Amino acid sequence: MKIANREVGAGKPVFVVAELSGNHNGDLKHALKIIDAAADAGADAVKLQTYTPDTITLNSARPEFVVKSANRAWRGKTLYELYGEATTPWAWHKKLFARAKRRGMVCFSSPFDTTAVVFLEKLGAPIYKVASFEVVDIPLLERIGKTRKPVIMSRGMATLKEISLAVKTLQKFGTKEIVLLQCVSSYPAQSRDMHLANIPDLKKRFKVGAGLSDHTMSNDTAVAAVALGAVVIEKHLTMRRRDGGPDASFSMEPKEFKALVASIRATEAAVGTPSYTLSGGEKENLHFRKSLFVVKDIKKGERFTKENVRSIRPGNGMAPKFYRSVLGKRAARDIARATPLRKNLIV
Repeated sequence: MKIANREVGAGKPVFVVAELSGNHNGDLKHALKIIDAAADAGADAVKLQTYTPDTITLNSARPEFVVKSANRAWRGKTLYELYGEATTPWAWHKKLFARAKRRGMVCFSSPFDTTAVVFLEKLGAPIYKVASFEVVDIPLLERIGKTRKPVIMSRGMATLKEISLAVKTLQKFGTKEIVLLQCVSSYPAQSRDMHLANIPDLKKRFKVGAGLSDHTMSNDTAVAAVALGAVVIEKHLTMRRRDGGPDASFSMEPKEFKALVASIRATEAAVGTPSYTLSGGEKENLHFRKSLFVVKDIKKGERFTKENVRSIRPGNGMAPKFYRSVLGKRAARDIARATPLRKNLIV
Protein backbone atom coordinates (compact mmCIF):
# COMPACT_ATOMS: atom_id res chain seq x y z
CA MET A 1 0.00 0.00 0.00
CA LYS A 2 1.28 3.45 -0.84
CA ILE A 3 -0.05 6.43 1.11
CA ALA A 4 1.11 9.71 -0.40
CA ASN A 5 4.87 9.11 -0.62
CA ARG A 6 4.98 6.42 2.08
CA GLU A 7 4.96 2.69 1.50
CA VAL A 8 3.03 0.77 4.13
CA GLY A 9 3.32 -2.96 4.62
CA ALA A 10 5.55 -5.83 5.70
CA GLY A 11 9.20 -4.86 5.73
CA LYS A 12 8.38 -1.14 5.71
CA PRO A 13 8.42 1.28 8.66
CA VAL A 14 5.27 1.07 10.78
CA PHE A 15 2.80 3.78 9.77
CA VAL A 16 2.07 5.69 12.99
CA VAL A 17 -1.21 7.62 13.04
CA ALA A 18 -2.13 10.29 15.59
CA GLU A 19 -5.91 10.48 15.98
CA LEU A 20 -7.13 14.05 16.57
CA SER A 21 -10.81 13.15 17.12
CA GLY A 22 -12.57 15.71 19.35
CA ASN A 23 -9.48 16.64 21.35
CA HIS A 24 -9.41 20.08 19.76
CA ASN A 25 -12.26 21.06 22.10
CA GLY A 26 -13.80 23.30 19.46
CA ASP A 27 -10.71 25.47 18.99
CA LEU A 28 -8.97 25.53 15.59
CA LYS A 29 -5.72 26.86 17.06
CA HIS A 30 -5.73 24.01 19.55
CA ALA A 31 -6.30 21.54 16.72
CA LEU A 32 -3.30 22.95 14.86
CA LYS A 33 -1.17 22.63 18.01
CA ILE A 34 -2.07 18.96 18.24
CA ILE A 35 -1.02 18.45 14.63
CA ASP A 36 2.31 20.14 15.39
CA ALA A 37 2.71 17.96 18.46
CA ALA A 38 2.07 14.86 16.36
CA ALA A 39 4.77 15.90 13.90
CA ASP A 40 7.22 16.69 16.71
CA ALA A 41 6.53 13.25 18.22
CA GLY A 42 7.40 11.54 14.95
CA ALA A 43 3.95 10.51 13.73
CA ASP A 44 3.58 9.68 10.03
CA ALA A 45 -0.01 10.85 9.80
CA VAL A 46 -2.79 12.66 11.58
CA LYS A 47 -6.37 11.45 11.28
CA LEU A 48 -9.56 13.48 11.55
CA GLN A 49 -13.21 12.53 11.86
CA THR A 50 -15.59 14.03 9.32
CA TYR A 51 -19.22 14.33 10.39
CA THR A 52 -21.74 16.72 11.86
CA PRO A 53 -24.34 15.83 14.49
CA ASP A 54 -26.96 15.88 11.75
CA THR A 55 -25.05 13.52 9.43
CA ILE A 56 -24.46 10.93 12.14
CA THR A 57 -27.60 10.93 14.30
CA LEU A 58 -30.87 12.69 15.16
CA ASN A 59 -31.52 15.46 17.65
CA SER A 60 -33.61 13.38 20.02
CA ALA A 61 -33.76 12.81 23.76
CA ARG A 62 -35.54 9.48 23.49
CA PRO A 63 -33.86 6.82 25.69
CA GLU A 64 -32.34 5.16 22.62
CA PHE A 65 -30.35 8.34 21.93
CA VAL A 66 -29.00 8.89 25.46
CA VAL A 67 -25.47 7.62 26.06
CA LYS A 68 -25.00 4.99 28.75
CA SER A 69 -21.25 4.60 29.08
CA ALA A 70 -18.48 4.03 31.60
CA ASN A 71 -16.81 7.10 30.08
CA ARG A 72 -17.90 10.00 32.29
CA ALA A 73 -17.33 12.52 29.50
CA TRP A 74 -20.03 10.78 27.45
CA ARG A 75 -22.48 9.49 30.05
CA GLY A 76 -25.95 11.04 30.14
CA LYS A 77 -25.58 13.13 27.00
CA THR A 78 -27.66 12.61 23.92
CA LEU A 79 -25.80 11.42 20.86
CA TYR A 80 -26.55 14.74 19.23
CA GLU A 81 -24.99 16.64 22.13
CA LEU A 82 -21.94 14.39 22.24
CA TYR A 83 -21.24 14.62 18.52
CA GLY A 84 -21.89 18.35 18.61
CA GLU A 85 -19.03 18.67 21.10
CA ALA A 86 -16.69 16.27 19.30
CA THR A 87 -17.23 17.26 15.68
CA THR A 88 -14.33 18.74 13.73
CA PRO A 89 -15.91 21.57 11.70
CA TRP A 90 -15.71 20.88 7.99
CA ALA A 91 -14.55 24.45 7.45
CA TRP A 92 -11.36 23.58 9.36
CA HIS A 93 -10.40 20.57 7.25
CA LYS A 94 -8.54 22.42 4.53
CA LYS A 95 -6.34 24.19 7.08
CA LEU A 96 -5.73 20.98 9.02
CA PHE A 97 -4.77 19.09 5.86
CA ALA A 98 -2.42 21.92 4.90
CA ARG A 99 -0.75 22.08 8.32
CA ALA A 100 -0.14 18.33 8.34
CA LYS A 101 1.36 18.48 4.85
CA ARG A 102 3.57 21.40 5.83
CA ARG A 103 4.83 19.35 8.79
CA GLY A 104 5.63 16.36 6.57
CA MET A 105 2.66 14.21 7.56
CA VAL A 106 -0.23 12.63 5.74
CA CYS A 107 -3.68 13.88 6.73
CA PHE A 108 -6.75 11.75 6.21
CA SER A 109 -10.11 11.16 7.85
CA SER A 110 -12.89 8.82 8.83
CA PRO A 111 -16.05 9.80 6.93
CA PHE A 112 -19.24 8.88 8.74
CA ASP A 113 -21.64 9.24 5.84
CA THR A 114 -21.52 9.52 2.05
CA THR A 115 -21.64 13.33 2.04
CA ALA A 116 -18.41 13.30 4.05
CA VAL A 117 -16.78 11.13 1.37
CA VAL A 118 -17.80 13.62 -1.32
CA PHE A 119 -16.38 16.44 0.80
CA LEU A 120 -13.08 14.63 1.47
CA GLU A 121 -12.69 13.79 -2.21
CA LYS A 122 -12.73 17.52 -2.95
CA LEU A 123 -9.89 17.93 -0.47
CA GLY A 124 -7.88 15.22 -2.20
CA ALA A 125 -7.85 12.80 0.74
CA PRO A 126 -5.22 10.16 -0.12
CA ILE A 127 -6.77 7.37 1.94
CA TYR A 128 -9.89 6.61 3.96
CA LYS A 129 -10.36 5.26 7.47
CA VAL A 130 -13.43 3.23 8.34
CA ALA A 131 -14.21 3.53 12.04
CA SER A 132 -15.22 0.44 14.02
CA PHE A 133 -18.81 1.61 14.42
CA GLU A 134 -19.13 2.08 10.64
CA VAL A 135 -17.97 -1.42 9.61
CA VAL A 136 -21.63 -2.40 9.25
CA ASP A 137 -22.61 0.70 7.20
CA ILE A 138 -22.56 -1.02 3.82
CA PRO A 139 -23.83 1.97 1.77
CA LEU A 140 -20.97 4.05 3.22
CA LEU A 141 -18.44 1.32 2.36
CA GLU A 142 -19.77 1.16 -1.18
CA ARG A 143 -19.19 4.90 -1.60
CA ILE A 144 -15.70 4.70 -0.10
CA GLY A 145 -14.90 1.77 -2.39
CA LYS A 146 -15.86 3.82 -5.43
CA THR A 147 -13.02 6.25 -4.69
CA ARG A 148 -10.62 3.34 -5.38
CA LYS A 149 -8.33 4.69 -2.69
CA PRO A 150 -6.59 2.65 0.04
CA VAL A 151 -8.61 1.97 3.17
CA ILE A 152 -7.65 1.42 6.79
CA MET A 153 -10.52 -0.18 8.70
CA SER A 154 -10.86 -0.82 12.43
CA ARG A 155 -12.72 -3.98 13.40
CA GLY A 156 -13.88 -3.16 16.92
CA MET A 157 -17.06 -5.13 17.79
CA ALA A 158 -17.22 -6.71 14.31
CA THR A 159 -17.70 -10.44 13.90
CA LEU A 160 -15.78 -12.40 11.27
CA LYS A 161 -18.89 -12.40 9.07
CA GLU A 162 -19.23 -8.63 9.39
CA ILE A 163 -15.54 -8.10 8.63
CA SER A 164 -15.78 -10.40 5.62
CA LEU A 165 -18.80 -8.53 4.25
CA ALA A 166 -17.10 -5.18 4.80
CA VAL A 167 -13.90 -6.27 3.04
CA LYS A 168 -15.81 -7.83 0.13
CA THR A 169 -17.95 -4.69 -0.24
CA LEU A 170 -14.93 -2.40 -0.40
CA GLN A 171 -13.21 -4.68 -2.90
CA LYS A 172 -16.32 -5.10 -5.04
CA PHE A 173 -16.72 -1.35 -5.41
CA GLY A 174 -13.09 -0.62 -6.22
CA THR A 175 -10.82 -0.70 -3.16
CA LYS A 176 -7.61 -2.56 -3.98
CA GLU A 177 -5.59 -2.01 -0.80
CA ILE A 178 -6.88 -2.58 2.73
CA VAL A 179 -5.34 -2.66 6.19
CA LEU A 180 -7.48 -4.11 8.98
CA LEU A 181 -6.82 -2.84 12.48
CA GLN A 182 -7.41 -5.00 15.51
CA CYS A 183 -9.40 -2.79 17.85
CA VAL A 184 -11.35 -3.07 21.09
CA SER A 185 -14.09 -0.47 21.22
CA SER A 186 -13.75 0.37 24.90
CA TYR A 187 -12.62 3.82 26.02
CA PRO A 188 -10.13 3.25 27.53
CA ALA A 189 -9.48 -0.38 26.66
CA GLN A 190 -7.69 -2.84 28.93
CA SER A 191 -4.61 -4.73 27.75
CA ARG A 192 -6.11 -8.06 28.82
CA ASP A 193 -8.96 -7.54 26.33
CA MET A 194 -6.85 -6.65 23.28
CA HIS A 195 -6.45 -10.11 21.66
CA LEU A 196 -3.41 -9.05 19.68
CA ALA A 197 -3.18 -12.56 18.24
CA ASN A 198 -5.91 -11.33 15.89
CA ILE A 199 -3.32 -9.24 14.04
CA PRO A 200 -1.56 -12.11 12.24
CA ASP A 201 -4.91 -13.91 11.99
CA LEU A 202 -6.58 -10.99 10.19
CA LYS A 203 -3.65 -10.82 7.78
CA LYS A 204 -3.90 -14.53 7.02
CA ARG A 205 -7.70 -14.77 6.83
CA PHE A 206 -8.34 -11.76 4.62
CA LYS A 207 -4.99 -11.50 2.80
CA VAL A 208 -4.62 -7.84 3.76
CA GLY A 209 -2.28 -5.75 5.88
CA ALA A 210 -3.02 -5.71 9.60
CA GLY A 211 -2.38 -3.33 12.47
CA LEU A 212 -3.77 -1.90 15.69
CA SER A 213 -6.09 0.90 16.74
CA ASP A 214 -5.09 1.23 20.38
CA HIS A 215 -7.22 2.73 23.14
CA THR A 216 -5.15 1.41 26.05
CA MET A 217 -3.28 3.81 28.29
CA SER A 218 0.21 2.37 27.88
CA ASN A 219 2.63 1.73 25.03
CA ASP A 220 2.97 -1.97 25.79
CA THR A 221 0.09 -3.08 23.59
CA ALA A 222 1.28 -1.15 20.56
CA VAL A 223 4.84 -2.43 20.97
CA ALA A 224 3.59 -6.02 21.19
CA ALA A 225 1.45 -5.42 18.10
CA VAL A 226 4.51 -4.33 16.12
CA ALA A 227 6.31 -7.49 17.21
CA LEU A 228 3.32 -9.46 15.88
CA GLY A 229 3.54 -7.81 12.47
CA ALA A 230 1.36 -4.70 12.74
CA VAL A 231 2.03 -2.31 9.84
CA VAL A 232 -0.18 0.52 11.15
CA ILE A 233 -0.53 1.80 14.72
CA GLU A 234 -3.22 4.37 15.52
CA LYS A 235 -3.54 6.14 18.84
CA HIS A 236 -5.36 9.25 20.10
CA LEU A 237 -3.34 12.38 20.88
CA THR A 238 -4.23 15.32 23.10
CA MET A 239 -2.17 18.20 24.44
CA ARG A 240 -3.23 17.55 28.05
CA ARG A 241 -5.75 15.07 29.39
CA ARG A 242 -6.71 17.53 32.08
CA ASP A 243 -8.00 19.87 29.35
CA GLY A 244 -10.95 17.50 29.14
CA GLY A 245 -13.05 16.75 26.12
CA PRO A 246 -14.92 13.71 24.84
CA ASP A 247 -11.81 11.65 24.06
CA ALA A 248 -9.14 13.11 26.35
CA SER A 249 -9.35 10.39 29.00
CA PHE A 250 -8.00 7.72 26.64
CA SER A 251 -5.55 9.87 24.67
CA MET A 252 -1.78 10.16 24.88
CA GLU A 253 -0.05 13.43 25.70
CA PRO A 254 2.81 14.61 23.41
CA LYS A 255 5.68 13.25 25.53
CA GLU A 256 3.89 9.90 25.81
CA PHE A 257 3.23 9.79 22.09
CA LYS A 258 6.87 10.59 21.35
CA ALA A 259 7.92 7.73 23.63
CA LEU A 260 5.46 5.48 21.81
CA VAL A 261 6.98 6.32 18.43
CA ALA A 262 10.49 5.70 19.78
CA SER A 263 9.41 2.31 21.16
CA ILE A 264 7.77 1.39 17.86
CA ARG A 265 10.92 2.28 15.90
CA ALA A 266 13.12 0.32 18.30
CA THR A 267 10.80 -2.68 18.13
CA GLU A 268 10.53 -2.76 14.35
CA ALA A 269 14.32 -2.50 14.13
CA ALA A 270 14.65 -5.40 16.55
CA VAL A 271 12.10 -7.53 14.67
CA GLY A 272 13.84 -6.87 11.34
CA THR A 273 13.56 -9.48 8.59
CA PRO A 274 14.60 -13.15 8.55
CA SER A 275 18.40 -13.16 8.52
CA TYR A 276 21.09 -15.60 9.61
CA THR A 277 24.10 -13.45 8.78
CA LEU A 278 26.34 -12.23 11.58
CA SER A 279 25.96 -8.76 13.05
CA GLY A 280 29.02 -6.62 13.62
CA GLY A 281 29.06 -7.47 17.32
CA GLU A 282 28.75 -11.18 16.59
CA LYS A 283 31.69 -11.11 14.20
CA GLU A 284 33.85 -9.63 16.94
CA ASN A 285 32.78 -12.39 19.33
CA LEU A 286 33.52 -15.31 17.01
CA HIS A 287 36.92 -15.37 18.74
CA PHE A 288 35.23 -16.64 21.90
CA ARG A 289 33.76 -19.75 20.30
CA LYS A 290 35.33 -23.11 21.16
CA SER A 291 37.94 -24.75 18.94
CA LEU A 292 40.56 -27.52 19.16
CA PHE A 293 43.70 -26.75 21.14
CA VAL A 294 46.74 -28.76 22.17
CA VAL A 295 46.58 -28.87 25.98
CA LYS A 296 49.85 -30.76 26.60
CA ASP A 297 53.23 -30.58 24.87
CA ILE A 298 53.30 -33.08 21.99
CA LYS A 299 56.38 -34.51 20.27
CA LYS A 300 56.60 -35.00 16.51
CA GLY A 301 54.97 -38.35 15.60
CA GLU A 302 53.04 -38.58 18.86
CA ARG A 303 49.36 -39.43 18.54
CA PHE A 304 46.60 -36.99 19.35
CA THR A 305 44.51 -38.21 22.30
CA LYS A 306 41.75 -37.07 24.62
CA GLU A 307 44.50 -36.13 27.07
CA ASN A 308 46.40 -33.77 24.77
CA VAL A 309 43.64 -32.27 22.60
CA ARG A 310 40.50 -30.54 23.88
CA SER A 311 37.67 -28.34 22.62
CA ILE A 312 38.10 -25.08 24.52
CA ARG A 313 37.77 -21.34 24.10
CA PRO A 314 39.00 -19.28 22.18
CA GLY A 315 38.14 -20.02 18.56
CA ASN A 316 41.54 -19.92 16.85
CA GLY A 317 41.84 -23.63 16.14
CA MET A 318 39.97 -26.19 14.06
CA ALA A 319 36.23 -26.47 14.61
CA PRO A 320 35.19 -28.97 17.33
CA LYS A 321 33.35 -31.01 14.69
CA PHE A 322 36.79 -32.39 13.64
CA TYR A 323 37.63 -33.63 17.17
CA ARG A 324 36.94 -37.32 16.67
CA SER A 325 38.62 -37.44 13.28
CA VAL A 326 41.80 -35.92 14.80
CA LEU A 327 42.11 -38.47 17.61
CA GLY A 328 44.61 -41.19 16.78
CA LYS A 329 46.43 -39.21 14.10
CA ARG A 330 50.04 -38.09 14.56
CA ALA A 331 51.67 -34.72 15.06
CA ALA A 332 53.58 -33.37 12.04
CA ARG A 333 56.08 -31.63 14.40
CA ASP A 334 56.61 -30.75 18.02
CA ILE A 335 53.62 -28.79 19.28
CA ALA A 336 53.67 -26.68 22.44
CA ARG A 337 50.84 -26.60 24.94
CA ALA A 338 48.16 -23.91 24.20
CA THR A 339 48.75 -24.08 20.43
CA PRO A 340 45.56 -23.90 18.32
CA LEU A 341 45.32 -27.13 16.34
CA ARG A 342 45.35 -26.70 12.58
CA LYS A 343 45.44 -29.12 9.64
CA ASN A 344 49.12 -28.43 8.90
CA LEU A 345 50.01 -29.84 12.33
CA ILE A 346 48.44 -33.21 11.55
CA VAL A 347 50.00 -36.01 9.53
